[in-house]
Amino acid sequence: MTQPESNFWSRRRAAVKAEEAAIVAAEEQRKEAEVAQAMEEKPDGVILEELGLKDPDLMQMGDDFSAFMQKAVPERLRRRALRKLWVSNPVLANLDGLVDHGEDYSDAATVIPDMKTTYQVGKGLLKHVLALAEEKAAPAPEPALMDAPEAEEEYFEDTEEPIVLAAVEVDQPEDPAPAPRRHMRFAFEN
Repeated sequence: MTQPESNFWSRRRAAVKAEEAAIVAAEEQRKEAEVAQAMEEKPDGVILEELGLKDPDLMQMGDDFSAFMQKAVPERLRRRALRKLWVSNPVLANLDGLVDHGEDYSDAATVIPDMKTTYQVGKGLLKHVLALAEEKAAPAPEPALMDAPEAEEEYFEDTEEPIVLAAVEVDQPEDPAPAPRRHMRFAFEN
């Protein structure tokens, strides 16, 4: 019976230690949050003096930027230092062209002036789609008739009875069947 009791007490002691560690960690997080809040309210110059850091805008290649990665440094200063690091180091600043989305596609110089589009925000190409739907919904045009829109009367020279020529429909060829879709075929050599 001594074995099961010792397992119970061992588990109980471990649970109490885990609870105490969680309480200590929560207290440390609360203190860090208070320090971070106090740092966020201070101006950058004061924070840099308190932490003994150089102005990130004045740093150059070869300077130690790792000091800005401490937890005590506010996020805005950390970002300023990282921006300066990327600009100061030519290896990081010059892209090799292999980055797919490294270009600035919002450049106003590439936009054609006075370009008009049917695109509407939230509606897409609505006018274009509606125009196509109206064309499909419109009644089909009447078949083409021979040059006589109505029946005409003609008289032959040797008879006095009129001969009535009726309008006759001309068969128009229907649209040819659409070409079958072509699929790409690949051949691999082994």
